[in-house]
Amino acid sequence: MVDDMIRFENVTYKYGADGDDNQLVAVQDINLSVKKGEYLVILGHNGSGKSTLSKLMNGLLLPTEGNVYVNGMNTKEEENIWKIRKIAGMVFQNPDNQLVATIVEEDVAFGPENLGIPPEEIRRRVDKALDIVEMAEYKKHAPHLLSGGQKQRVAIAGILAMEPECVILDEPTAMLDPVGRAEVISTLKKLNRQEKKSIILITHYMDEAVEGDRVLIMEKGRIVMEGTPKDIFCQVDKVKELGLDVPQVTELAYELKKEGFDVPCDILTVEELVDAL
Repeated sequence: MVDDMIRFENVTYKYGADGDDNQLVAVQDINLSVKKGEYLVILGHNGSGKSTLSKLMNGLLLPTEGNVYVNGMNTKEEENIWKIRKIAGMVFQNPDNQLVATIVEEDVAFGPENLGIPPEEIRRRVDKALDIVEMAEYKKHAPHLLSGGQKQRVAIAGILAMEPECVILDEPTAMLDPVGRAEVISTLKKLNRQEKKSIILITHYMDEAVEGDRVLIMEKGRIVMEGTPKDIFCQVDKVKELGLDVPQVTELAYELKKEGFDVPCDILTVEELVDAL
């Protein structure tokens, strides 16, 4: 049995044709294992390589050098690609680009229909997926009338109906308001904790990273920091040197500590700071 959901071995990806002097190296010599059931958050500012990394995870891109394995299958082997995409589902930044039907439940059914799944099984999957993302009451609604957060939850339901073991999300909250962001992050926590799905979340919101089991920070195509959210955000100066912020409450704890208050550096939530004070 394979323990790793996704494994990168010495992976480099370059945009541009082979031998082209202007090839752009997007990710460089990455070694990474994502365990089954893990909630991994990948941070980094624009151009750090995090979106390229996500597309390598389900075979949308193939490595220029090295190998990517999904549940033990190499993405470079063409006969594996469909199996890999069933195991690792992908949710993108703009929910409007992912919705294909005029009614919510038809949109969620689109993936399983393309897999040739029998109608009664599709019905079961659609109902279950909409329940998980708490959108069952909207199943007869038109997707274009929903809020951004609701649309993104429908997009996630569409992936869940394919019954993947792993859900990869590339900045899924970038175009949402704070309410929509909270809805999506709450859905991801539920998928990970209750449905035991592996979650890989790519984001530039630090407060979203707090929910992960492990955080990676990318810079110029390489992984430059790795650890639990507490390990990472405790290093406020180092994170800021990389051009990123830390969660607001962590920043407040850091400033209090500088003023001589005895508060721990690894505070991630308002509750933790209240307890410490």
